[in-house]
Amino acid sequence: MLTLCKVTDSLFISNSKSACNENLLAQEGITFCVNVSRQQPFPNVQQVQTRRVPVFDDPAEDLAKYFESCSDAIESTVRSGGRCLVYCKNGRSRSAAVCTAYLMKHRHLSLRDAFEIVKTARPVAEPNAGFWSQLQKYEEHLQREHQVDSSPKRTSQ
Repeated sequence: MLTLCKVTDSLFISNSKSACNENLLAQEGITFCVNVSRQQPFPNVQQVQTRRVPVFDDPAEDLAKYFESCSDAIESTVRSGGRCLVYCKNGRSRSAAVCTAYLMKHRHLSLRDAFEIVKTARPVAEPNAGFWSQLQKYEEHLQREHQVDSSPKRTSQ
């Protein structure tokens, strides 16, 4: 069944077959697609911006190095009134990890809460063990960053 699963009002997740269905993209008003694969095709729609994250669904792949740039690109799309679709071949591991990272960074959610939202939207979502471990490290990174941001600023006299 072809479907785009709604993670938030402006963020969707799917497999590549659904992502390349022009009717589905138009129906949901998708303006930006993040293709988290090395080989899956892009939708053939001129008004949709695209970004490729060239990783295989392999626990040894470094997906974490794309968490920040993808999350910021998704947030930029959302803030400008657009709607974003993140997909990979099956819409299970890579795309779920990127959506989870976005929710952690821009919605300030814990890894568990962020993944719960993704899993509710797309029940087959299941990042592989390597990506899950990278998400755990990313959560620690975001927590440290948040502590620095919220610590009182010292003024020198």
